[in-house]
Amino acid sequence: MNASLPVVVIGAGPVGLAAAAHLLERGLEPLVLEAGERVGAGMLSWAHVRMFSPWRYNVDRAASALLERHGWRLEDPEGFPTGADMAERYLAPLAATPELAPRIRTGSRVIAVSRWRRDRMKDAGRADTPFLVRYVDSRGEHDIRARAVIDASGTTSLPNPMGASGLPARGEAAVAAHVVHGMPDVLGRDRDRYAGRRVLVVGSGHSAFNVLNDLATLAGEAPGTRIVWALRRATVARVLGGGEHDQLRERGALGLAIKRWLEAGVLRAETGFHLESLERTDEGIVARDGERALPPVDEIVSATGFRPDHRILAELRLALDPGTAAPVALAPLIDPNLHSCGSVRPHGIAELAHPDPGVYIVGMKSYGRAPTFLLLTGYEQVRSVVAGIAGDHAAAARVELVLPETGVCITRFADEGEGAPPNRCCAPPLTDSAGLAEAPASATVGCGTGCGSGRPAASAACCA
Repeated sequence: MNASLPVVVIGAGPVGLAAAAHLLERGLEPLVLEAGERVGAGMLSWAHVRMFSPWRYNVDRAASALLERHGWRLEDPEGFPTGADMAERYLAPLAATPELAPRIRTGSRVIAVSRWRRDRMKDAGRADTPFLVRYVDSRGEHDIRARAVIDASGTTSLPNPMGASGLPARGEAAVAAHVVHGMPDVLGRDRDRYAGRRVLVVGSGHSAFNVLNDLATLAGEAPGTRIVWALRRATVARVLGGGEHDQLRERGALGLAIKRWLEAGVLRAETGFHLESLERTDEGIVARDGERALPPVDEIVSATGFRPDHRILAELRLALDPGTAAPVALAPLIDPNLHSCGSVRPHGIAELAHPDPGVYIVGMKSYGRAPTFLLLTGYEQVRSVVAGIAGDHAAAARVELVLPETGVCITRFADEGEGAPPNRCCAPPLTDSAGLAEAPASATVGCGTGCGSGRPAASAACCA
């Protein structure tokens, strides 16, 4: 294959730009195609959210080395950035460096990737044939050939539906005007939408925690604000996290904050609720699980996560796990059915390879439908992948990452049956009088994380 061809990187978020920095460091030519009008567009969709992990866990080594050559310094390694901070204080300066600036095209949405003059059926010469990347911008459609493709486009464009069967709940489309996916800015831009209203939050991850914490704060300021939290778990014990034992202390603080709101009665948790339908009534929108109905609400926040969109890679030969939709070798390491304590080890090119050599899905998208992704994991992924593309197989195989501990490792809970994974690493939870779990201080393993709160009292996430 022509070594002068660029490596196309899809997405100019933190993992995509880290990939570009590593490519430059290896003497390879990157071309970054970003659908948004500016770099970090995905992070700016949750600009108000403060991350769980401090700056030092959110900056890539090759990217920071490139920035430092131009006078940039990481001002507060132990501070906790928001999505806006990451985009404006890290990604924008990185993209503006003279090395990267001419190699980034914003407003350029990739719509398909294939092999040049080889459709998915063709075998002959496939591995030695360049990729064809088609993208669209304000001037129309364009094709470019590439020696390799690194897809770091993330998952935020395709939210999960709210229905318990993986499909939209019946009536979900009809009430779409009253549904927000992800993390609205409850205490800022979107305050008027929720103040004094009845709000249903669906989901049990850290994105839901962020929204619940902000809504609970709003309830103290705006009389009439009522919050119902619907989650499928039979108790909240499993989802509250590591508390004071979490090495990412801001993530632990968020779980403790939700526990306090529950104990104070500010939040009403509806556990064991499997959403089947949403119905507009004269009293409001009613969510149902069979014959069980929740109180009518005015607004719904769907914090049920996102799923990867692989349609742009449909003409390539991918090996994706049928459950998680992650690369098949990575899937067993991240499958939440097997890793309820988040014991995901660092990984690289070996776990990310596909039958079509030279294409790699990295960052949050590499996890498919699995949660708990750390930016550090994505940076290690692209370091390994780029080393492999450059032919440095020894470096590609090395592990150069030590993940922070979550502080809690519990793999079986009282609400789970005998089909649950065995408890391999620590003691069961200790339950207090409110029925909420407290974790033993000795229980620690390496873990990932999800998205977090916009306020310092409950700061949050690590997202790609």
